[in-house]
Amino acid sequence: MRILVLGSGAREHAILLALKREGGHELFAAPGNAGIAADATLVPRLDANDPGAVTEYANDEDIDLVIIGPEAPLVAGVADALRERGIPVFGPGRAAAALEGSKAFAKRIMDAAGVPTGGATRAATRAEVDAALDAYGAPYVVKADGLAAGKGVIVTEDRAAALAHAESFLDAGPVLVEEFLSGPEVSLFFVSDGDTVRALSPAQDFKRAHDGDAGPNTGGMGAYSPLPWLADRFGSERAFIERVTAEVAEPVIRQLDAEGTPFIGLLYAGLILTGGGARLTGEGADTEIKVIEFNARFGDPETQVVLARLESPLSRLLMSAASGTLEDEPEPTFSPAPAITVVLASEGYPESPVTGRPIEGLRAAASTAGVHLAHAATAGPDAPGGDLISTGGRVLSVIATGETFALARERAYAALGEITLEGGHYRRDIAARVAD
Repeated sequence: MRILVLGSGAREHAILLALKREGGHELFAAPGNAGIAADATLVPRLDANDPGAVTEYANDEDIDLVIIGPEAPLVAGVADALRERGIPVFGPGRAAAALEGSKAFAKRIMDAAGVPTGGATRAATRAEVDAALDAYGAPYVVKADGLAAGKGVIVTEDRAAALAHAESFLDAGPVLVEEFLSGPEVSLFFVSDGDTVRALSPAQDFKRAHDGDAGPNTGGMGAYSPLPWLADRFGSERAFIERVTAEVAEPVIRQLDAEGTPFIGLLYAGLILTGGGARLTGEGADTEIKVIEFNARFGDPETQVVLARLESPLSRLLMSAASGTLEDEPEPTFSPAPAITVVLASEGYPESPVTGRPIEGLRAAASTAGVHLAHAATAGPDAPGGDLISTGGRVLSVIATGETFALARERAYAALGEITLEGGHYRRDIAARVAD
């Protein structure tokens, strides 16, 4: 197939690498980055957020499938324009993408669908934020209602910091003040054609900037998959997946369909496993699963590890969702071999990343056994033969697989040791818990 992937980050690179492994495809990326250029034809002048431009390009270039990576093109209605022209696209329309674009909309859908989640109050003024913070108490959780590139959430014991975070977003619209939920977090992806859903493999990401979950929230500093500790709570990973499918994914997809906004694409469920609350029967009966958030696209950096383990053809899975035939597809299969990813970030990330610095040692890193790289923010050298340079906060993901988590970690950190980026930093505790 001729496949166009919209986006320029490590998530999109991971998608393209999974498609490339299948062989036989012509791959295009808009706008892409310097690392993606080695695996796909770049279309840098195509505005991925312009519905008309993307549709015309896909039509003129006989693109068989468009895969939308980031959230902005979804909220801009790119998928709607493509579907109107009969071009298969993996990604929800603007109305369904509000599941990510508006936290308040997502809460309403969950309430209507009977999906368990934490309490939340929509606040449009400082006085309303004050009252909600008092009502929920510490730790305080404040979220921007709209898109914030993974930086719209604060969880803090500091009331002043929570209030300041809310005020920084109030000019753009309301914020949500939420109940704090405690417990391990899990990311679980679902492919949907608007009716049928197929679950991928669970992953866990690391949101804080520094080791030990210290520092500010980020877009994600690493992830691992599978989650062996799920068996301790639910008997097996499969039992967990089946429960979340039945209690979360299917009710939400049915609710969106009933409201005339079918969800066709990737439903990302950010989950938390809490003790107490409603008691259910069977394995995991003492654990309540609640939704922290939904996204309307593949998550980053979890995509890097989930797709590294995927054995089923990704193109077939996404095309069947785009064409409404997902019920004919079997459940996707995954390698049992663990995968981890560690994000290399620029100095100052996430507050004020320093960009434009050269990145050295990428070839040596990529030659490490069991390792591949997914570029997030890299650009070509100013002169032929020069080094790539960093162009953003999260520069690249080092993805490693191995027969054990210990081996995967050893490989990932060995590869990172080959890379030089002045001021660059990364967490050194990714998947350490499961490697012991």
